[in-house]
Amino acid sequence: MKIKNIEKASNRIKQAVKNSEKIILYGDSDLDGIGSAVILGEAIKNLGGKIDCVFFPDREKDGYGLNLNALEILKEKAPALLITLDLGIGNVAGVEVAKKYNLDVMIVDHHEPLDEVPDAKIIVDPKQKDDPYPFKGLANVGVTFRLAEEMLGENMSLNTKKSLLELTALATIADMVPQIDENKYFIEEGLRSLKNTFRPGLKALLTILGEGQVFAGGILKFISALNSAESLGFENESYSLLTSSSDKECYTLAQELVNKTQAKQHRIKEICDEIERRILRKSDEPVIFEGDASWRLTLAGAVASVICNKYAKPTFIFRKGTDVCCGSVRNPEGTDSVSAMKTCADFLITFGGHTLASGFRVKTKDLEKFRTRLNKYFLK
Repeated sequence: MKIKNIEKASNRIKQAVKNSEKIILYGDSDLDGIGSAVILGEAIKNLGGKIDCVFFPDREKDGYGLNLNALEILKEKAPALLITLDLGIGNVAGVEVAKKYNLDVMIVDHHEPLDEVPDAKIIVDPKQKDDPYPFKGLANVGVTFRLAEEMLGENMSLNTKKSLLELTALATIADMVPQIDENKYFIEEGLRSLKNTFRPGLKALLTILGEGQVFAGGILKFISALNSAESLGFENESYSLLTSSSDKECYTLAQELVNKTQAKQHRIKEICDEIERRILRKSDEPVIFEGDASWRLTLAGAVASVICNKYAKPTFIFRKGTDVCCGSVRNPEGTDSVSAMKTCADFLITFGGHTLASGFRVKTKDLEKFRTRLNKYFLK
């Protein structure tokens, strides 16, 4: 059984390649989005096509998703096929604006659809309504790998398959989806192949971190380095690392990412320590809900994970802006942050994700209302 619309998506991409249409890949700026962009880009190149540009939104400036600032830049590329990766299913307004700019939007996502779904011609998301695909727990790289298989068919060589499985494994682990079913297969096969990877960027990172240490329990450190890149529109260090064929460039990029990871871990600890001091006064509340103007949005997910794992409570961490707050959510097994935020949909600007990891944007003036309603929901 195939994911709903995956054949349509494959055929549309092949048509774009055949007609030499411009193709834009628009990926989330975490490893799941970056890995998906690499996988789909290489599948398209295998078909003889080329990517006009790859874009990753700057979370600090633009937040998550298909946002208006990015579309103002990308409209210069129109007409084009714009493929969203690891985002899009919650971006109703963004898709409408893209269509006005003559960008044909295809959504490839794995997040929970909200009550209103974007009016894109093709949506590939195992969680969308009426999708009979039995396994709903794929990371976006898993969905994209299945799309690449559909596109290449028997022309997918063993070496190509192994190389793409390496990226699928790493991003599947990074995205914290359940390591069962297809995900278990992706992880086992991908990590097995990683030991003999042909990809210069992964080889460079293995060299710097120590291959023996990585495969003796240090895989999360390896993944953290890949997840520490900064996204500035058309530039992302991890994407550059994973697509470069230059050993010298890869070694330089890998070392920069390792250095950034160390600085990032130090800052995460500082923020977590501050949060723990704050929540001593609120220990009776079912939700941890903390933000600050000085906290970087790119660290919010990692901070939320640490706090959630320690206190086993739904954890909402945000960067506090003058007018708008943007944040990440992590919550324990058995709770659902997306369902919780649906009860706040009347005032949230945007929200979405999957049950255990999600994100939101809310007006600063509505913060206390948001907190109160979340506490009420999780007290049930």
